[in-house]
Amino acid sequence: MFSTTLLELDPVAETDRIVAGIRHQVFATLRKRGAVMGLSGGVDSSVVAALCVRALGRDKLLALMMPEHDSADESLTLGRKVAESLGAAAIVEDIGPILESAGCYRRQQEAIQHVVPEYGPGWKCKLVLPSILEGERLNVTRLTVEDPGGQSKTVRLTAQAYLGLVAATNFKQRVRKMTEYYHADRLNYAVAGTPNRLEYDQGFFVKQGDGAADFKPIAHLYKTQVYQLARFLGVPEEVTSRPPTTDTYSLPQTQEEFYFALPYARMDLCLYAHNHNVPAETVSSAVGLTAEQVQRVFNDIEAKRRATRYLHSSAQLIEPVAEV
Repeated sequence: MFSTTLLELDPVAETDRIVAGIRHQVFATLRKRGAVMGLSGGVDSSVVAALCVRALGRDKLLALMMPEHDSADESLTLGRKVAESLGAAAIVEDIGPILESAGCYRRQQEAIQHVVPEYGPGWKCKLVLPSILEGERLNVTRLTVEDPGGQSKTVRLTAQAYLGLVAATNFKQRVRKMTEYYHADRLNYAVAGTPNRLEYDQGFFVKQGDGAADFKPIAHLYKTQVYQLARFLGVPEEVTSRPPTTDTYSLPQTQEEFYFALPYARMDLCLYAHNHNVPAETVSSAVGLTAEQVQRVFNDIEAKRRATRYLHSSAQLIEPVAEV
């Protein structure tokens, strides 16, 4: 019978397996002394931090918190709490000045002004997708803006505005990764990545940004399973009870409205079903959707895989070159 229990795991056995894998990858395969990672205050990075401490030792993990002008204060507070609970070294690197110098915020504003000419200082924004449950949707991202007086509106983005806004925003993930590798280089550490299976499969990352890492210890776990491990590993309750967010734009934004078709618990089940060729009719009752809606989610999964395949690709070569 198809149900939520399909994603239940043995947290003791899974933790032991991942810890052994991290230890071998960092010390034997990568030949590094420890690990560096970005700690966002979210459940994925918190679990990776806890696993690295178990695998490498608390003195062999450096957690970086990298806020910028649009970051929520809560992210830094929770990141600090997680690092303190693990006894791991932590550094706060404010990347706002770097982004300002690179023109990140200016370029974001210019892109938005293509569709909202009055957008300027004091305004806030976020990107949203229409609900997949209301009908066959086009993956046309919309922009929600809020003026300094608190009035908001949502507009459809042109291709030029969308691409410009995303390109400018991607500076954030790439500067964070550049900062992680700076510390990794100076310490001879490996960089830990934090994507879960849903994010990794569906291309919810920036190439050469948060998609870059030396090892990704939870990329095989569904988000639901990450939460199971979080509870087992003692991740603070404030983290496990916090809805998954992007913490990328100046307005609060869930991952669901920004990228995924459904909340993670139902999205995980649909992804599992699609991966195991479970018919939409069988899945529908378990996720509380009609079979037609489940099929739309399946179609969206495949569409995202096609659209983001290049994110997983290494550089293209004219002819094969032997690895050293």
